[in-house]
Amino acid sequence: MPRQNFAIHRYHEVVNLMNSYLMKNEMELTNIVCPPSVEFGLRLIGVWPGTSHAFSRRIVCILSMVVFQIFQYQYVIKHFSKENLLVLIDVLSVTLAYSLLLIKLIIFSLNAGLLDKMIASMVEDWKTRNISDDSTMTRMSYISRQFSNLIIACNATSVIFYVAGTFWRHRTGNQTDARELLFKVELPFNIDNASVYITILVIQFIHQTSAGSMTSVFSCVLITLVLHVCGQIDLVRRKLMEITKEDIERQMTESIIKTLIVRHQKIIIFSRNIEILFSNIALMQFISNTLIICCLGFLIVISIGASDGTTMLIKSLFFYIVINIEAFIFCFIGEHLSKKSKMIGDAAYESLWYHLTPTQTRNLLLMIVRSQKHLTLTIGKVTDLSLQQFTSIVKASGSYVSVLYAMY
Repeated sequence: MPRQNFAIHRYHEVVNLMNSYLMKNEMELTNIVCPPSVEFGLRLIGVWPGTSHAFSRRIVCILSMVVFQIFQYQYVIKHFSKENLLVLIDVLSVTLAYSLLLIKLIIFSLNAGLLDKMIASMVEDWKTRNISDDSTMTRMSYISRQFSNLIIACNATSVIFYVAGTFWRHRTGNQTDARELLFKVELPFNIDNASVYITILVIQFIHQTSAGSMTSVFSCVLITLVLHVCGQIDLVRRKLMEITKEDIERQMTESIIKTLIVRHQKIIIFSRNIEILFSNIALMQFISNTLIICCLGFLIVISIGASDGTTMLIKSLFFYIVINIEAFIFCFIGEHLSKKSKMIGDAAYESLWYHLTPTQTRNLLLMIVRSQKHLTLTIGKVTDLSLQQFTSIVKASGSYVSVLYAMY
């Protein structure tokens, strides 16, 4: 009996060690699949797989955004007049940015299950990779990590410059600006003393920093997902080009082609899921970014010639750059995915298809035909995301700036 108990005890120890190793390996894979900063942001709003109290986190984030939006739009409605055009445009640019973030939070909360499925698919791809796949997948993971860090840093810098511009105006302004907030809202109470004012400033700073970070996190999620798809496309292309006469002679080609067809089908499904998640976001991004770029461009143009325009330039210039970068990312990612997906058909055509059997050639032909219907991301299923759409945003914004300047 003691020996039997000892063996059972050892067995349980081995099982526990294996489970802990698998959990550690799973955590390492999720860190590779998604940058830690992005994972932290998604956990914070309750949409990362396995997050504790996920529903409560989503509700708290959305409600906090709704409360801030109510105060912001109350201020916009109350001060909506041509006489306060400069202040109104400044407030409207921030308010629209917050509205876009609120819409993204709601869409991600409603599609949390879809995001779980895509992250699980990415983890599965990393688990089943072989040595030849490792370099390509690691390179894509490294690129997405670097771009994510850069985007988060840019958004954080934008918030810092916006806050710095507000405090600079507070220091150089008159007594009527003594209670100026980081961004203007219509509060249901008066700011009577310094402690209340400081408390509101701290809350606004935390909220603005969190909002800027979450905006960058959503862009980073799109980059991470699309770059993973592009990495899988590169692997399919490479394996098609690596089919040799020796493989054909040893009758290994049929299994290789079947594996690649399955992989291609997974790429198509994964891309469709990205389209479902980001299509409506891209539509709101297109509309909102056009208006925000217009507002900020107008503020920059007015500030350049004004005697007290330094504070407005400090607040608006980097904000303007970040909004343009955000719009460019969405459009460039859509164009990049579209061009990458067409390359599968080119790789299949450039392979040794003329040495294959009729059945194998037919399978390869189906892959070529399917790749001609390129993968794409759309703006609300209306038109494809592309660099041409980015130029449309810039042109439309420039036209609106001209109208506002004429009104001013």
